[in-house]
Amino acid sequence: MSGKVFTIAQQKGGVGKTTLAAHLAVAWAGQGMRVALLDIDPQGSMGEWLEARESHYGDAETGLSFRTASGWGARREARQLARDHDVVVIDTPPHAERETRPAMEAAGLVIVPVQPTPVDVWATEPIIEMAGSTDTPAILVLNRVPPRARLTEDMLQVMVELGAPIATARLGNRVAFAECLGSGRTVSETRPKSRAAEEVAALAQELFGAISD
Repeated sequence: MSGKVFTIAQQKGGVGKTTLAAHLAVAWAGQGMRVALLDIDPQGSMGEWLEARESHYGDAETGLSFRTASGWGARREARQLARDHDVVVIDTPPHAERETRPAMEAAGLVIVPVQPTPVDVWATEPIIEMAGSTDTPAILVLNRVPPRARLTEDMLQVMVELGAPIATARLGNRVAFAECLGSGRTVSETRPKSRAAEEVAALAQELFGAISD
């Protein structure tokens, strides 16, 4: 049986794709799953995070497999990794339909992080349409959600009109998410009893259950 493949995609940059990919990967690995990260973003942020992780834990103790690929090679790499892993998480670049489309075609679910602002929601429609054109289901994930913000509820109403399901679990706008990445870790490891860690655990569980085997 092949593992589950998740592609994290968003046309707009700066929405936290790499942060989300790292946190989900570590959450699933923490449940005893064999997890692989596939980075097709030329910026290489995921690779830098993994290097920091190797420095902290040691090369053999990261708990994750890692590969890079160009956009056209994403399908092949993802399918190979899925043979030997329970989960494959693909991190994609923004503004790059040519690179992102193959990663979507290889996935069982496209995860679309959305910050609750009008600009972010407007930028989300093209990625939903792209996922639809590849016949890959997509789910919207609210990320960097400020506390007690009326704007979030307003944006939720707009997001409903995009026609894609919206994850119940969401990630708050918490400094802890960014702070831990510099050491190659996630909030599940640096602050395991925090609200941030609880949010990641809830989202990881929901997304894992949302993908078809």
